[in-house]
Amino acid sequence: MSAKRAAVAVVVVAAAAVVTLLWLGAPEDQEDDAPEPAYARPALFAPSSFLNRRLARDAPLDTASGPLMDAFRTQIRREQDEGTGPWIQTDHSSTPIYRVPRRQPLVPVALRTGPWGRELAAELARGVPIPPGARPAAGSDGHLTVHQPATDTLWELWRARRGAGGWEARWGGVLRGVSRSPGHYAGSRHNWGSTASSISVVGGVMTLAELRRGRIDHALALNVPDARAGTFSWPAQRSDGTGGLATLPEGARLRLDPALDVESLRLTRLGRIMARAAQRYGIVVRDRTHKATAFFGEDPTRTGRDPYRGGDGYFSGTPADALAGFPWQHLQLLRMTLCTRGPCAGGPEAQ
Repeated sequence: MSAKRAAVAVVVVAAAAVVTLLWLGAPEDQEDDAPEPAYARPALFAPSSFLNRRLARDAPLDTASGPLMDAFRTQIRREQDEGTGPWIQTDHSSTPIYRVPRRQPLVPVALRTGPWGRELAAELARGVPIPPGARPAAGSDGHLTVHQPATDTLWELWRARRGAGGWEARWGGVLRGVSRSPGHYAGSRHNWGSTASSISVVGGVMTLAELRRGRIDHALALNVPDARAGTFSWPAQRSDGTGGLATLPEGARLRLDPALDVESLRLTRLGRIMARAAQRYGIVVRDRTHKATAFFGEDPTRTGRDPYRGGDGYFSGTPADALAGFPWQHLQLLRMTLCTRGPCAGGPEAQ
C-alpha cells in the first residue's frame, strides 16, 4: 500500500471511531477527572449552568449541612418505613419533552391567570409549536415542555390543557437562547416557570436518551415533601414552601460525598447511574410534592410506551426498587446563598 493510501485509511478509521463515540456516548467508567467531551453535554442550558457543570471535589459545604442532612435523612427513613417514598416520578407529575422542527406550526396558548401575568400571556399568545397529539403529564400539575433546537427556544406550561377553544395554561415560561440559559428564569421574569422555584421544569430531569445511554451528565432534580417557608437559595428565584427551619429551602443543592466509592455499592443499574450524577453534578431541590421525596424521569407519554416498568424496564420493578440501597446517608449540603425575594443572585462563587 502506498504512503498516501495508508494515510487515507488511517483517517477513515479515525473518523469511524469518532462516529462510534458520538453514537454511543461516553463510556460509563470514564474517570471523574477526565475532560468532559463536547458531545456529552446536554443540549439544554449553558455549559456553565449549575445543572451542567461538574462540581469541584472541594466544593464548600454549608455550615448547616450536618443538622439539615440529619433531618433530611430522618424524612427519607420515615418515607421508607411508611412505603410512600422516596420515588421517581415519570408518567405522573413529571413532564413530557416534545422536540419539534423549525417549521412546526405555532398555536396560541391562552394564559388563565391574573393581570400580573400580562407579559407571559402575550408571549404565549404569539404561539407555541405544540405538535398535534401532544398531551400534558398526568396529575394536577399538567406539565408540558416543548423544545425547538432550531430556534434555541424552550416553552414550558403548567396546568396545560387542550379545551374546546384550544390550548390554555395557568402558568409557565419561555426561555429563548436556552443553550445559553443558566437553567432558571431571571431578571424581570424571575417568577416565570412551571416550578415553584423558577428553576426550569426540565432542568435535572433524566431523559429517556440518557437512560438508554447509561450516563447522566447533569445535576438531578429533586422535589421534597415541603420546603422552608419565606426563604430560598440560589438558583431558586422564589418558593412556595411552608416548612420550618429544619426543612431544606428550594434551590438547595446536595451532592454525594466525593470520597464515596460509588462502584462498590450494591445498587441497581439506574441507581448507579443516578449516584454517579449526584456525585459529579449534584442534586437540586426545585419544588415540593406535599407527600414524598421524588426524583424525575422524562414522561414517556409521547412515545406510546412505558420503558420504566416491566421485567426489562429501567426501574427493575418499581421506583422504590430502583432506589434500593441509594446512599442517602452520604449526601452533603453545598453552601447556600439564601434570599427572601427575587431576583436571587448567584453564580460560580455560590457553588
